Amino acid sequence: MLSLSHRHEDGARLASLLWRFGPGWRMISSAVLGGGIGPAEWVLNAQVDAGYSRTDPVEHLREMAPPGPGVGMLTAASVGRHTRAADHGAEAVATVGLRVPTWAAAPEGAADPELRPPSPRPGTINIIVAVPVAMSDAALVNAVMTVTEAKTQALIEAGYACTGTASDAVCVAVPVHGPPEPFGGPRSVWGARVARAVHAAVLDGARAWARGP
Repeated sequence: MLSLSHRHEDGARLASLLWRFGPGWRMISSAVLGGGIGPAEWVLNAQVDAGYSRTDPVEHLREMAPPGPGVGMLTAASVGRHTRAADHGAEAVATVGLRVPTWAAAPEGAADPELRPPSPRPGTINIIVAVPVAMSDAALVNAVMTVTEAKTQALIEAGYACTGTASDAVCVAVPVHGPPEPFGGPRSVWGARVARAVHAAVLDGARAWARGP
């Protein structure tokens, strides 16, 4: 169940997106809270102010999160403008912020455009994916690759010369029980569905970002 809520923090009204899965799920994620591979029951994508300067993001997320194991990520993108897409059972939700689009392979020693005084201002693309079938660990890693490739494809199609931003996060959720799918690449059955769902969600989000607030 996906729900949107709001809180007031540092004088700003900020949105949070909570996807409750319940018991019986496991996730792979790059998020600061609950990252790695393991059992999880929810995913929280919380908006923060563009001038976010807290140095304890894990504790901050725990203050906002429900009890139990889960995954928590932060973004300065408008969570209220999240985009959602599905393809034959694979679902994707994205929040897209492209203030500082970047290429993954930057020249060594190049100045980081994300760091601008007085504090970092993240422009982030966070993606949450749910697949209704179990996956092996290798397939989960493969699915994260597929999500990233589909995201990049969507950004380039939307007119952004980039692979994403420097602070993007991803989470893929699958059931614990059932025969595990061995593959998550873009030409596998479920990897292809994930790719199409992510591509559609990120493309919609990138186009919405280009239109402005």
